[in-house]
Amino acid sequence: MKKISILITAALLIFACKEDVKLTFETRHIEKSTDATIVVNYPKAIGTKAVANKINQQIEHVIANEMNMANTPENDISIDEAVSQFDQEYKSFKRDFQDSSQKWEAKVDGQVVYESPELICLSLQTYTDTGGAHGNGRTTYLNFNPETGDLFEQKDLLKNLDQFKKVAEEAFMEQTKPKDKDDTMEDFFFGEDFQLPSNIGFTNNGLVLLYNNYEIASYVQGITKITLPYDQIKDYLKVNP
Repeated sequence: MKKISILITAALLIFACKEDVKLTFETRHIEKSTDATIVVNYPKAIGTKAVANKINQQIEHVIANEMNMANTPENDISIDEAVSQFDQEYKSFKRDFQDSSQKWEAKVDGQVVYESPELICLSLQTYTDTGGAHGNGRTTYLNFNPETGDLFEQKDLLKNLDQFKKVAEEAFMEQTKPKDKDDTMEDFFFGEDFQLPSNIGFTNNGLVLLYNNYEIASYVQGITKITLPYDQIKDYLKVNP
């Protein structure tokens, strides 16, 4: 009887902890234009401290590394530090190339695009221009467990991957509009068969498969985005959107 009471008490404590998790998001804005042009808007989690901290650390990690000019990722750097480093790199560039009229840019636009009791999805759109033929734009989806703040990996979100891949490939063929009408699947995937992207997001319209520039096809193809309605893929989801 004593063991049963302990188990019931533990279960109630776990349930209470889950019920106590509260999260909201506020927009943080950073802007600097004296040297490099830097504009950063991103959602910052507030509420249950341990959960919010996990989410915010991951958001800052992704944004900071989008502005990172080094060849290796920065694991422990804040957005403010990344902004300062990007600006310092531009100043160094100007000292070395005083005749250049090139002004560096770093822009980030982040927002919460989907929330449910089982998942929070954030979209981070980043753009950097440090010279060259064109700047580099990228969209990143981050999917979080709202109870723990942990970042979901693809294996945490999808099941029966072989079957799901077939459904995704059919949707890809229906929704993709290649610049060249004679393009084949191998042309998109550099001689390979269809591949799922690393970037998967949740929206009100359905699950989004997103391929950034250079991940498939050529740069002129731009970002390729495929949307799968939830009612068509519910058997392949491990979370309930």
